[in-house]
This record gives sequence, C-alpha cells and structure tokens, in this order.
Amino acid sequence: MKTTAEKTKLKTLNLGFVGLGWIGLNRMKRVLSNPNIKGTAIVEPLKENADQALKISENAKVYESYEELLENPEIDGVMIATPSALHAKQVKQALKAKKAVFCQKPLGRNSTEVKQVIQTAYENNQLLGVDLSYRFTKAFQQVYKIIKSGEIGKVFSAELKFHNAYGPDKEWFYDIKKSGGGCVLDLGLHLIDLGLWCLDFSTIENLQSHLFYQGKKIKKNEKITEDFASISFLTSTNTSINLQCSWNISAGKDAVISVHFYGTKGGVAFKNVAGSFYDFVAEKYTGTNTEILISPPDYWSGKAAEVWAEKLLNGEKFNAVNAKEHLRLAEIIDKIYEREI
Repeated sequence: MKTTAEKTKLKTLNLGFVGLGWIGLNRMKRVLSNPNIKGTAIVEPLKENADQALKISENAKVYESYEELLENPEIDGVMIATPSALHAKQVKQALKAKKAVFCQKPLGRNSTEVKQVIQTAYENNQLLGVDLSYRFTKAFQQVYKIIKSGEIGKVFSAELKFHNAYGPDKEWFYDIKKSGGGCVLDLGLHLIDLGLWCLDFSTIENLQSHLFYQGKKIKKNEKITEDFASISFLTSTNTSINLQCSWNISAGKDAVISVHFYGTKGGVAFKNVAGSFYDFVAEKYTGTNTEILISPPDYWSGKAAEVWAEKLLNGEKFNAVNAKEHLRLAEIIDKIYEREI
C-alpha cells in the first residue's frame, strides 16, 4: 500500500455523526467550531442525545438508520462513536459509500477486523482516523519532540501505566464478544500507541502477558474481560517496555496515567496531575533534576477529531503510514490476548 498524493481541497465539509453520547457530543462540538465544517446528519437512538446534538447543529437532519445517512451524497465524512462491536462494520460501510471516517477506538476488536477496515479504506482511497487522543495533548507532543530530538539519547526503557479507579459504565464493555477485550483494549491501547509512536513503531518480541479478573489470573481462551494487566516486551531496537493497566483498582485517586521514557542522556515523562483524567504535565529528567516542560491547562479533548477534519478539508485521502500503525497496534493487542493473528 502506498500513501496517495491525491488532494482535492473542500470549501465546506459536510459531516455525519453516528453515536452521540458524551464522547460523540464532545467531538461534535469541537469539530463544528470550525465555520467551514457543517453537521449535516445525525444517527442516535436516544432522543435526549439527539436533542443535545441538534442544539450544537440545529440544521442537521436526524436519520432513522445509518444506511439511510450513508445514501446522502452531500456527506463527505462520518464520525463514529458507537459500541466497539459495531466499529469495523460501520466503518467499512462508510468507506464503501465513499465517505471518510473518524472512529472511536478501537478500530476493530481484533487484527482481522482492523485489516479488513484498512483494506477497504485503501481500495476506496478514503481518509481514516482513529481517536488515539493522547497523542494530541500538548504535554505528550512535547515528550515526542524531546525524544525525536535525541536530547535524552537512546531510549532503552519505557514504563507505561493507566489505572482507572472506576470501570466502564456500559454493560457491553464486560462482554468480551462485544468489546473484544477489557482494560488492555480500553486503556492500554492508548499507552502502547504512545510508546511505539515515539519509537517509530519498531517491531516487538519476547512479549509476556499476565491478565487478571478480580485478582485471579485468566487462563488462555477464557472468555473473560480482564480488569488488570501486566505486560512486558522488547522492541527490535532493544527498548524494554512495561505496561500496567486496570479498571476499578484502589489507586487512591481517580486515575494514574503516566508514560516514562528513560534514555542514555536523561528521561522524559507524560503524567496526569492529582489523579485527573484531563490535566497532564510533561517533565524532563537529568540525574536528580526535574524540569517541568508543559503544565495545564490544555483544551485537548476532541483535538484528534479536529485534526482529522482539517485534513479532510485539505483534501487528504488514505494514509498508508497511519494504516500500518493501526494494524501494528491491533496485532500487538492480539498477542497480548494470545489470539491467532
């Protein structure tokens, strides 16, 4: 697959929104703050959510079905925030209808679904975005910049943590057939993406995965969503990566979110502040010294969707580099769950 150079800039971008719970509404509001982007269509089964969406985009048409929305030739792209089991099917439907797509993560429940989605995006030359939102925080952008500059030397270790003192509030998250996985797919996916993004998505080896449910280790092929995971692996460039993530853990605060990179000349970290899900700092370490690089506030929620929409306005199409990253992530998740690839 090659990245296409084709670009056709749009004066106005018409978007459809599918699934308008808290996340969907948040993205909708952020994206439609651009005067060149219009909310043209909505599909949302809950009337109260649809009503909230119409307050953001009062001229949008509410469709009874997703298929009906896709038949509208005026729609350039679709933003999807539905349960995980629907993602791959709905994304492929939109791509085949020649609509670009921005999808809530995960793009698919496993690498087979993700591979099919990517192939469909390639065949229809459509821009595909996934909400790997922490990439777009100012704090992590600074961490990425420091690593890429070589300022901390060769990164030989990364420590990743995402502990959530709460669990998801939707029942489908706990049904592995519907969700595809537990806290690893929900939380760990973000951190694996951040770690490997900084390391040019090096291939991995020696992966060891330990998954737990209510303190009991899950055996291979048990159809249980894990609420705690401890994972380690080595990249082909000999960087050791360790990940822990959890739901409903006694963390002493709402959340512990951190990504630490240790290099031959220093270290750098991305950390949440006082247990917050939204406030982050970037810190640089040299010996025993700590330098704060970025502090809150940062209005990053919905930024990933905004960036995708701006790319679509500028006429960008299928991106092979991003597609490869999405597939690499899905394959790593499958290895963690010991699924066949």
